[in-house]
Amino acid sequence: MDWGSIIENTVRGLIGEQAIYFALAALGLNIHFGFTGLLNFGQAVFMAAGAYGLAMTVASEEPHDLILFTIGDGNGFWLGIFMGVIVFPVILALILGIPTLRLRADYLAMVTIATAEIFRLVARTPALDDWTGSSDGLTGFASTFYDWSPFEPRQRYFFNLFQGNQMWVFIIGWITVAIVAFILWLLIRSPWGRVLKAIREDEDAARSLGKNAYAYKMQALILGGVVGAIGGTLRAIGTQSAQPDNFITDVTFFAWVAVILGGAGKVFGPIIGSMLLWATLAFADTFLREGVDAGWVPDWLITGTQVGQVRFMLVGLGLVFLAWRRPQGIFGNKEEMALDDR
Repeated sequence: MDWGSIIENTVRGLIGEQAIYFALAALGLNIHFGFTGLLNFGQAVFMAAGAYGLAMTVASEEPHDLILFTIGDGNGFWLGIFMGVIVFPVILALILGIPTLRLRADYLAMVTIATAEIFRLVARTPALDDWTGSSDGLTGFASTFYDWSPFEPRQRYFFNLFQGNQMWVFIIGWITVAIVAFILWLLIRSPWGRVLKAIREDEDAARSLGKNAYAYKMQALILGGVVGAIGGTLRAIGTQSAQPDNFITDVTFFAWVAVILGGAGKVFGPIIGSMLLWATLAFADTFLREGVDAGWVPDWLITGTQVGQVRFMLVGLGLVFLAWRRPQGIFGNKEEMALDDR
């Protein structure tokens, strides 16, 4: 058993790129569900909006009707960030929210999960190859970001955990998470945030006090979508690709696990939840593979090719135990899990 490799991969899972991307996705989902009571089962589509907003703006070689500016000399990167973080998710939130937020919570759930899958299938369409790259996706749009990196791409940093480009994503990513979490902490402590919690607890009571619940829910949907899109944009930069199958239903599932694991309705809960989720997956994967190679795990029980599936089974069992012993999550309160679905 190579315990050094096990520890290294676990620490990398705890603080690495995946933890960053899904911490942001979970923070956005926490605004929807944890603070406002909105059931969003399609957070992956907001992440995809961020990724494709950047990629379609920067990677398009020919001008199209939807691109209003000439891209060149790296200037398109900032336009792409604006499109991915602001324009695309805001438009998407309006499309999803206008017809559903006046209805019961389950309507938004159905619309979001359907929209996420529709987007993925449409992005894979060969007819849109010039725009989305079809099933191959888009690449070659993050060079400007890495040109700013002070790290040598082939050298390893931070106890040899990250190569140069990964280290740059690691630093920018956690700075982004810290800034977003601080802004959300201020917002939730403000009168606006208290109204969101009131809507979550009893929407009719909030309306009786003169609050426009529909407007507040729309604002929360937009803000949570923007935060999720930031996670998707960083993921596209970190992987240097925007590919449809990077935003399958599992992505939303991982974001939900992070929220529930850390504690819904707590600003820092989803961040801790994302870190623990990916650390657990990394530990289970490396430990099982080392155990199979060392003969500690018999072949009739698990083979090397089955480790990837077994690790998710173990995480699932852990979630069942958590739901039994502490359904509100590690840092959450039971009151935060209440949902007015009228």
